[in-house]
Amino acid sequence: MPASDGAGVKLTRVIGTPQLDMLDPFLMLDEFGTDRAEDYLAGFPDHPHRGFETVTYMLDGRMRHKDNHGNEGLLVPGSVQWMTAGRGLVHSEMPEQQEGRMRGFQLWVNLPASDKMVEPRYQEFPPDQIPVVRPADGVQAKVIAGRVGDVVGPIQQPATQPLYLDITLAPGARWESTVPAGHSAFAYAFEGSVSIGEGADARGLDTHELGVVGGGEQFVASAGKDGARFLLVAGRPIGEPVARHGPFVMNTREQLMQAFVDYQEGRF
Repeated sequence: MPASDGAGVKLTRVIGTPQLDMLDPFLMLDEFGTDRAEDYLAGFPDHPHRGFETVTYMLDGRMRHKDNHGNEGLLVPGSVQWMTAGRGLVHSEMPEQQEGRMRGFQLWVNLPASDKMVEPRYQEFPPDQIPVVRPADGVQAKVIAGRVGDVVGPIQQPATQPLYLDITLAPGARWESTVPAGHSAFAYAFEGSVSIGEGADARGLDTHELGVVGGGEQFVASAGKDGARFLLVAGRPIGEPVARHGPFVMNTREQLMQAFVDYQEGRF
């Protein structure tokens, strides 16, 4: 569904909608992508987070991030930032360019109660540190987190053991893999079309469609006539109560109210 966030950035909300409120441990998935600078130039000025992680994956354009702990960096095309907000920080994400295409994703990943108040940290990698593998003819996989064959992505998160892949299929190409057993998983097509599964059980995904995938089963993806590019994301469910409001995700309403008090009193 169309949405707006930050200072008016236009985006598409994929997880976090009435159709799919969450897919434990995934709380939200936003896709942003436009050639109109006015749709994104206002960016995401200072805003707080507590109790979860944000994963920003840039396809096109550049985004400057800063926080109140003194961290700063520039996300370039193909880079990824996995931010663990933990006990709390205040940060901004602002586009660096005045015109051109801005495209990418932000995924929100929950944290278990035991990790919600950890110190904030970043795992940030430029494109040349994200391995690319070609496991079959016409198949390319960028391994951001998890494993494809013997290749392991740079992101590590023991709490949810994530898999985060950017898969490109040539027209008619087919790829077989597995999704970790017991994980929640989804495939999201953002270019072309892809069929997930085989035979009578196969389901097609057109551009900007998400499919929930069963963990542990054989995963088969086949591209349509124009090829396909899609995200394959999986994570171990946390299975705890979720109390969330805006940029705070805790386990109880009392913890949520405390987050507001701590933020207002400058404890982030």
